[in-house]
Amino acid sequence: MPATTAKKPKYRRIVLKISGEALRNDSTGEAIDSKVLDRLAEELRSIQKIGTQVAVVVGGGNIFRGLAGARANGTDRTTGDNMGMLATVINGLALMDRLEKAGLECRVMTAIPMDRIAEPFIQRRATRHLERGRIVIFVAGTGNPYCTTDYAAALRANEIGANAILKATKVDGVYDKDPMKHKDAKRYTRVSHAEALQKRLGVMDAEAFSLCEANKLPIIVFSMSDNGAVKKAVLGQPIGTLVA
Repeated sequence: MPATTAKKPKYRRIVLKISGEALRNDSTGEAIDSKVLDRLAEELRSIQKIGTQVAVVVGGGNIFRGLAGARANGTDRTTGDNMGMLATVINGLALMDRLEKAGLECRVMTAIPMDRIAEPFIQRRATRHLERGRIVIFVAGTGNPYCTTDYAAALRANEIGANAILKATKVDGVYDKDPMKHKDAKRYTRVSHAEALQKRLGVMDAEAFSLCEANKLPIIVFSMSDNGAVKKAVLGQPIGTLVA
């Protein structure tokens, strides 16, 4: 009886973009839920096993969201964005700790120098870590205010030569309007970058979409709550919405 061959990934190198809110436990109010981190570690282990190189960009909205925080309490926008970038560092270190406890080798690379706790982002060093089987967690956004972590994900994905961006959200894809507010919202299975920009589909900001469009980088938007969702996306199986 012939041996079965393992499924090969469609995407050999990916950037997984996770919102800070995805790490929150809404029922307990904890900003960082250890069970979410544990499940994420298993998701990443499963795609490493099939040969995919993994980088992660994590947001900070579970701790502080720059623009919203600035509007809410009168904080200067630049200061608020800097606070938001530091929040992503906290999330990145929490993820690193959980991944290492799960036996996965990883590195945290930051756009803002803080050499006591993380490596500086250097493109060649990041790709070398990936080639050696390490998970790389990019934190502190781009290091600049007025730039979202979505844009940071698009930028880092292009810099390291990723084949796709996987964006894990609370909804199962891209809709023509907010599915939380409109029961008749229609989910797209596939949409072009240009259409997403034209229709202002709010899953990523326009700058991130434009950068991905210019470099023909696909984006897969899916729900993080589905077990095995990351692996399905990496294998190219139908899940969420493909923006390409």
